[in-house]
Amino acid sequence: MRNPSISLGKSRGSLMPDLRFNVLAVFLLLAGVAAGWMLAVQQRNPIWLLAGLALGGVLALSPRVANQWERAIVLRLGRYIGARGPGLFWIIPFAEGVSSWIDQRTITTSFDAEQTLTSDTVPVNVDAVLFWVVYDAEKAALEVQDYENAVSLAAQTALRDIIGRTSLTDLLRGRERIETELQQLIDGRSNPWGVTVQSVEMRDVIIPGPLQDAMSREAQASREKQARVILSQAETEIASLYEEAAKSYQNNPTALHLRAMNMLYEGLKEKGALMLIPSSAVESMGMGGLMGAAALAQQQLTAKTEPPVT
Repeated sequence: MRNPSISLGKSRGSLMPDLRFNVLAVFLLLAGVAAGWMLAVQQRNPIWLLAGLALGGVLALSPRVANQWERAIVLRLGRYIGARGPGLFWIIPFAEGVSSWIDQRTITTSFDAEQTLTSDTVPVNVDAVLFWVVYDAEKAALEVQDYENAVSLAAQTALRDIIGRTSLTDLLRGRERIETELQQLIDGRSNPWGVTVQSVEMRDVIIPGPLQDAMSREAQASREKQARVILSQAETEIASLYEEAAKSYQNNPTALHLRAMNMLYEGLKEKGALMLIPSSAVESMGMGGLMGAAALAQQQLTAKTEPPVT
């Protein structure tokens, strides 16, 4: 199982704020120290300085700042009192604390299923991406211990479940249907945790190498078979057309002679062309005289185009 690609929760601590970013806490601390110093000078009693320092430290623990996309889960003496944010909010030091910060932006989680058997017992590796969001910060904090890990495990389990009842052919051809079914299955498991799934995308389906070779040979044989079938159909259509043409030439000798002349013309257009004609065609179509005339014309044309020998 792969780790989520985005860090989901941020642990900032339930008591001590981050003084590097919480400017207000630093200001309150300094204000308490300044007030204690002034009282200590006026009363000439250094205990006021210690009191001001303690007061400033307590006040510095009170403010919190949540970003626009965050919700802070506040507990008072271990009891949930609400979700705070975004922006500035206050807590009672030592009585209240922020147990967790919930990120409500869209989160992407990569998950996969390795060496999982399909319904026709083919081991496959499937890599997918889950897009989800926390719509209820209270449920995400209170209903499940670690909601981001729970979502990742639920996605991986659902993927293995769907692969186990899907054939390899359906897995390769029906990705959209499987993604929709996977989204509904994960969403049903994560909704009680305040999480909803926006979409699931299968990035890659890897099958064993020998099976890939076998499928490639099968596809090649299928294409070759289809090509031979198409060629046979073309031969059948050509033979049928020849049969109709023969019937037309049988009762029309003039058309037959015109066709013979066209054949000779096409064959002798190129210089030095050679034509092999069966003797039966010469006798039946009267092509002897035509061929002699064509040969004479070809010889005269060659004599005219060749330069004289000196």
